[in-house]
Amino acid sequence: MTYCVAVMLDAGMVFASDSRTNAGVDQIATFSKMHMIKRDGERLIVVLSSGNLSITQSAINLLEHQSKSGDANRTINNASSMFEIADLIGNALREVRRRDGPYLAQSNIEAGASFVVGGQIRGEPQRLFHVYSEGNFIEATPETPYFQIGESKYGKPVIDRVINRHTNLLDAAKCVLVSFDSTMRSNISVGLPIDLLVYHNNSLHPGIVRRIDESDPYFNMIHNQWGEGLKRVFAQIPNPQWDDAG
Repeated sequence: MTYCVAVMLDAGMVFASDSRTNAGVDQIATFSKMHMIKRDGERLIVVLSSGNLSITQSAINLLEHQSKSGDANRTINNASSMFEIADLIGNALREVRRRDGPYLAQSNIEAGASFVVGGQIRGEPQRLFHVYSEGNFIEATPETPYFQIGESKYGKPVIDRVINRHTNLLDAAKCVLVSFDSTMRSNISVGLPIDLLVYHNNSLHPGIVRRIDESDPYFNMIHNQWGEGLKRVFAQIPNPQWDDAG
């Protein structure tokens, strides 16, 4: 399983993904689920992936091959809008699932996969999309400024309580890391390292790019202070004053 989050704010965007692909007693694998396409001053695109690793890697490789080979008129490197980027990713996902899905099904292997893609191309505002396993997609709005894919339920409550479009980038990054800590606390299929990218609106190049592992002092501080803070707040809430009669 995996957990990925992307948030679109007035000030910019925050992207984060874990890197665990298999969880078990004797098998844990690590692969990055964040892919970046950049041409400084022209475009910055970030793709987060969830689901069957062979499907997501093949879809990304197909997009890269199209860009390098010149076989396609429209590629991730020359698309004129983020909408076209989302459409290209959806088409690549459909193609790979159409090719590999029947063979995976013969071995009862799930071929589902999804992407979150966001960023900015010069000449248009920053945009954020969720590309579903079927290749269709939706776009984030000011009222719904973030997307999660993978194991989302444990990290969603804190994001819903803290983040809106006016949240500043560092507060949003902090909130996203808290959501990862909450998810990892409840689900061993999500784990470190976490890839984090913070993008400043209209900059057209990556801002903060960081890989957070077990030795990261800031994430360890979040882990300790968030857990202790929850316990303190819980202890301060008065007990219910219910009598035996109900």
